[in-house]
This record gives sequence, C-alpha cells and structure tokens, in this order.
Amino acid sequence: MFKSVAMLPGMASDLLNVLVDKAFRREAPSRSEALELLSDSHDVLQVVAAGSRVRQAHFGKRVKLNTIVNMKSGLCPEDCGYCSQRLGSASDVLKYSWIAPEKAAEVARQAVEAGVKRVCLVASGRGPGDRDITRIEHTIAAIKQDSPLVEVCVCLGLLADGQAERLAAAGAHAYSHNLNTSESRYAEICSTHTFADRTDTLRRATAAGLSPCSGAIFGMGETDDDIVDLATDLRALDPDSVPVNFLIPFEGTPLGGRWELTPDRCLRILALMRFYFPDVEVRLAGGREIHLRGLQPMALHLANSIFLGDYLTSEGQPGADDRQMIADAGFVIEGADEQSLPEARHDLVAIRRRGAGTNLPANA
Repeated sequence: MFKSVAMLPGMASDLLNVLVDKAFRREAPSRSEALELLSDSHDVLQVVAAGSRVRQAHFGKRVKLNTIVNMKSGLCPEDCGYCSQRLGSASDVLKYSWIAPEKAAEVARQAVEAGVKRVCLVASGRGPGDRDITRIEHTIAAIKQDSPLVEVCVCLGLLADGQAERLAAAGAHAYSHNLNTSESRYAEICSTHTFADRTDTLRRATAAGLSPCSGAIFGMGETDDDIVDLATDLRALDPDSVPVNFLIPFEGTPLGGRWELTPDRCLRILALMRFYFPDVEVRLAGGREIHLRGLQPMALHLANSIFLGDYLTSEGQPGADDRQMIADAGFVIEGADEQSLPEARHDLVAIRRRGAGTNLPANA
C-alpha cells in the first residue's frame, strides 16, 4: 500500500535521519541534501520534527529573547533594496538622529524586565564615525549601569580599523552584520557596498573578541541555490548567532511588491539553518508575524531565539503575546544567568603529536 515505510506519518525519511546524524556530528549538509530539504519532497511536519531533534539536543526548551533599540533611524546613504531606510526610500518610516544614551538605557531596562537577555543597538548608515562609536560607548555604559547582566549587541554597518576593539573594550558582547543574500546576487540587492565588505566587517568584529552575529533576509527573489550558497558562506564565518529574517515588503522600496513567501517555505528555510548551525543560536527575526502567521509556534521547534517587540522601522506583535506563545508551545524563556550556547567543545582541541619534535611527518 505504501511505497516506503520511511514515509509513514510521523516517521522521518532517510534524508532527514542523515541530516540529524550529521548535525549531531556538527557536519554540514551536502549541497544535494540541502536542495532536497528546501524542495517539497518531504512533508514539512517531518522536516520540522527532524530539525527539532537537533534544536532540543543543544538548547532544550529554552527560548532566548532579544530586542532592538533603533538608535538612529532613516536617511541612510546606502541603497539596499529591501530597506525602508535606504537612499531614495519613499517609505513613511520614522526619521531621527541619535537618541540619548539615557533614553536607550530606559528602553533596554523595560525590555530586560520583560525577559530580554540581549539588547541590540542599531543605527542606520554606511558605518560609524569616531563620534558615533563614542555615543555607543556611553550608551553601553548607561545600559550596563541599569542592567549589568544584559548582553549588548551592536549593529552600526561597516567597521573601520580599531572600531571593533573600542566596542569590545566598552563592554559590547556581540556585533551584528548580516550577509543578507548570496554573493553571486548581492549586486542585485545593493550597489553601494559589496558582499566582501560585509564579510570583512564580520571578521574584524570576530578578531576583536566580539561574538559574531550574521544571518540573512529571505524572500528577495533568491533561488534554492542562492540559499545554499549563503548558508555555506555563513558557516565558513563561524557565527555564534544567525538571525533569520523574512522580507518585510515596505511600500516605497524596490522590493515592496514581493510577497512570495509561505509559512511552509519559511519553515524549510529555518530547518536548513538549524542543520547548518546545529549548536548555534538561530534567531527568528523580522517578518515572522507576516509570513509565518499562525505557524509561528512551530518555528520555535527550530529557532531557539526570537526578537521581542518591534523591529527597526516596523512593529512586531505585542511582547505579552510572544511570551504567551512561547508558554503555550511548551517552551520557557531563557534566564540571564543561563548559558545560551552549548558547553565548550574540548574534543575539538587536538594536541599535536606529529611534525617537529616527533618522528611523525607534519600535517602539511
């Protein structure tokens, strides 16, 4: 009656079992495996169930809450096609210059009281000047005075020499800079900077000791091959957290007419990110309310982190609704004193037993 026992409801296919086993060994999917996962060859419920095994093995039932503080909004000189703050944007978004450190600290304190563990300080623009770094230094100090345990993530665009080091010294925990789309089609999305500019900034942040945070925006016309290329490039950068955004199609932007995502597509993308990043913080980010809609709770079985409250220029669903959704789905909010990432992988540290000083050939 059935072609294969592996396709019975509630049972994972051979591919999904392979991907789970690989994830437990921290191996990435092959290209063909990744492309098959993104196709409709496997029931989406089975895909989510397989990804959930990996998510729960590393993060249990915990969900980490993050929030954004938009330090400076609008009037950006870059022309990223997805962004409502872009050069030439006709979107009717808020436009203002830098908010005071005290105001940012107040917003952060309210978020921490609501269960937030990471506060992301974001400012529009190509990259910060020295005065901007000073503003962020003062803001971090103000936030830490009220909420000493909160993680502060900074997102200011492209970094110049010495800036990442200053942010780390000021107490920043992480630096966020998304790759957004694949290298091969990056010029279709933005012409004022390059994919290489973005990877360079992320490497600067990592070298300075900041936790690297980098993800993407999906729903911009990318193919399955683009998604796999992006995931591969992201994995090579070894981020600690991977925000998964789904395009918010703002009117007045070049991508304002794109509404191609479905909840099924979003869940498959999230599952792929979990298999590429099994023990990394995968964050459900912008656009989740729009594109996942009633299936947001299912996404929690793949992502172990979400943004709480509003985004840069668009509103999210009320924080109380998010917290209720997390509880209703059987998850718990991660506390400030809990470890987000798994324990250190001491098994990856291999003592040299060959080459100079031994009778064995070097590994060269």
